[in-house]
Formats: sequence, C-alpha cells, structure tokens
Amino acid sequence: MSKTVTSDLLERYAAGFRSSSLNRAACDAVMTNGLDKSCLNHASIRSNLHEFSLSLKQGDVTNQKSSGRCWLFAAMNVMRFRIIQRFNLKDFELSQNYLLFWDKLEKSNWFLENILDTLDEPVGSRTLDFLLHDPVGDGGQWDMMANLVAKYGVVPKYSMPETAVSQATRELCRTITEQLRGFAFLLRRDAAQGASVEELREKKVSMLDDIYRILCICLGEPPRTVNMEARDKDGSFIREYGLTPQEFFAKYVDMDLHDYISLINAPTSDKPFYRRYTVNMLGNVKEGAPVCYINLPIDELKAAAIAQLKDGEPVWFGCDVGKYANRDNGVLDTALYDYANTLQLRFPMSKAERLDYGQSLMTHAMVFQGVNLMPDGRPDRWRVENSWGEDPGKKGYYVMSDEWFTEYLYQIVVNKKYLTDAQRAVIDTDTIVLKPWDPMGSLA
Repeated sequence: MSKTVTSDLLERYAAGFRSSSLNRAACDAVMTNGLDKSCLNHASIRSNLHEFSLSLKQGDVTNQKSSGRCWLFAAMNVMRFRIIQRFNLKDFELSQNYLLFWDKLEKSNWFLENILDTLDEPVGSRTLDFLLHDPVGDGGQWDMMANLVAKYGVVPKYSMPETAVSQATRELCRTITEQLRGFAFLLRRDAAQGASVEELREKKVSMLDDIYRILCICLGEPPRTVNMEARDKDGSFIREYGLTPQEFFAKYVDMDLHDYISLINAPTSDKPFYRRYTVNMLGNVKEGAPVCYINLPIDELKAAAIAQLKDGEPVWFGCDVGKYANRDNGVLDTALYDYANTLQLRFPMSKAERLDYGQSLMTHAMVFQGVNLMPDGRPDRWRVENSWGEDPGKKGYYVMSDEWFTEYLYQIVVNKKYLTDAQRAVIDTDTIVLKPWDPMGSLA
C-alpha cells in the first residue's frame, strides 16, 4: 500500500463520497447549521427532564465569568449551602476572589520551591517543561481548596467582592506567569554561579513580595477581619462583628474538611481500584496536605454521592464538561449528539482508553444538588448546579444522564461516613505517587 496520499486514492475517496445521498444531505445540513446543531438528538433533550425525585434547595446561581475558578466556586457553593440552610437565608455567597488571591500567592511559592528542588534538571527536560508550562493557572483540586481554607479561612462575598481582574483572569495569569518564569531563570542562573539554596530562598522571598503587590493591585487587599450581616427569611437580622476569616469559617460554615475524601474513577490498567493515589508536584500550599484520591468503580462513586444527597448535603464533583454537552438546554448526555450516523463513524475508545490517549480528562468542577431515582433505587439523571450564571440550562442548572456520569465523571468529594468499611480502609494504605503529567493530575 502507498505511504502517500496519491491521486488515485483521492479519486477513490471523492467517488465514494459522491455516491452516497446520505453524505450529500449531511453535507448540506452541517455546512448550513454547524456540526453540533446538525447532530443534536432531540430525543435526548426530551428525555433529560429538569425534574428530580431528590432536589436540594440552593441560593441563586453563581457566575465565575471569564475565569477558571470553577473548583473554588463549586466548593464555595457547597459551603454557602450550609450557611443558607442553618441560618434560614434566601441567599448568601462567599468570596471566591478572596481564595483566588491566596491561591495565586501560594501557587507562586509552590512553583518557586519546585524550581529550587529541580535545579539539576536541564532546560528542555520533561519535568522542567511541565513546571514552566502553567505555573499559576486558575484550576485546582478539592484538597488544594481545603489547604487554602485551613490556612486563610473564608469571608463573605461583600467583604472581598469581585474585581474586573478576578472576573477575567487571563491578564493576571499571563503577567504572573511571565514573572515566575523570569524568576525561575534567575534562580537557576544564580545556582549555576554557585549560590547556595538558602541564598536562593532569600531571593525567593523577595520575589513573592512582587507577586503579593500584583495581587493587591488586581484583586484588592484581603480583609483581616470581617462582619457577618444578613437578614433571614423571617426578617430577623443576623449581625456579628470583628471575626477573622478562620473564625468566620468555623462558626458560619462549620465544616470539618478533614472528614471529606476525594473518590475518583480512573479505570486504566496502571491504577488498580481500591488503592490510594497522589500526583507528584500537584498542590498549592507548601505545608498543606497532599492531594489524595481513592480509585473506585463508578457505581461506588454513585452510591456515595446518593447517600450524601439523601442526607441533605450537596456533592462537589469533577468531570469533562466539554463532551456531549448542550449549553442552551443544560444537558449532559452521551446520546446528545449523533456524530456516529451523521459522519458515518464509530468511536471505539472506552473511558480508560480515552484517558490513556488524551481524549478526555477532568476539566470542570460543579455540584450535585439532586438526583432522580427510579422505583428500584437506581439513578437515571442528576441535578447539577453550575457556576456560569443563569443563562445556560434551566436558570443555571444542568441535567446529567446517568450514562454521562459513567463515561465522563472522574471525581466526587464526600464525607468519609458515606464510605463502606472496605473503602474507608483504603485511606490508611500506602499512597501510590503518579507522574506530574498523569491525567489524574488535571485541574478543574
């Protein structure tokens, strides 16, 4: 067979395409309307109702705007739910900008410390390329959020509201990234010229002063104390002054983050189920707890999520939101687009193979606020609180089919009390360390 695309092959391809009336019809539809609209399966839209047998009551939908802070918004949505329910409020929102500030500062320190730990790596090595690629991006993980909250607490949104920069973070990330890459160059240059690690670390401390100044200018200076002021549904006014962010979290959120565990579904051959994993070089707070996961079969993630929802608590999760998703209708369903028949193709890869070949990974974090359970107890669809404002979906809410959960959901976070004894036992086993570029190191 030919190694090249020959004229004979092109004639064969063209003749094959023209011979099919289905090809011509598909061509007209897709060229006029676009691929997704032409492939939209309206039966999927009709079958994925925005009605659920179990549905929690949340405040207004939040909006991360043009930023990649979904993991923080999803975590704050879980936390504010507790405040709204406990204090009988119509709505309440925590400051995502506050945690964004500290995350950028801590990620900058994390990056520079990793540079100091890899001074022997040559320019162009995979490890150094990985570190330099995206040192201070918006994405994150549940455990990274927990480390921020343990160190800095949380504050009401009115105490550190959004800024033009927090709502559109591209310029901030670009500026800090340029600074950090320059700092990496200086540290490695000075190390090559004989500077000690302690001398380099002194320079690092000065470098972080520059990052802190950038953050204050762009995001505002974080408050050291805050007030709680809100009116409940009965008209009573709640007021308390002079709380530190840590005190505010302890009193008003009242959530022991140590009780929560990340469960993942990564069915690849290199990650046996019922084992505990972490990812090398993944994190933000240097002295914080490592990012850790327990890998389980997908049905066990579903069971844990349902148990927590039944107890009246929402569930943080991470998924590949770009796959088989419709923004207008707020639907996530593997049957949503009929690419296979429109394009006369078959997509052969399993979930594990999509991970192995870079076709899928976690890209977005949201919150389960409900589930529809069939008479036999099986879920058929899930109620999803997003953080893209009220326009997408049904006033900001999505519906996820159970089949989509199976194929494109990778992580949930639940209280450890919803684990079985066998699952809980995995927490105390040895941790397997994955490579920095492993798919499970992706950030929502």
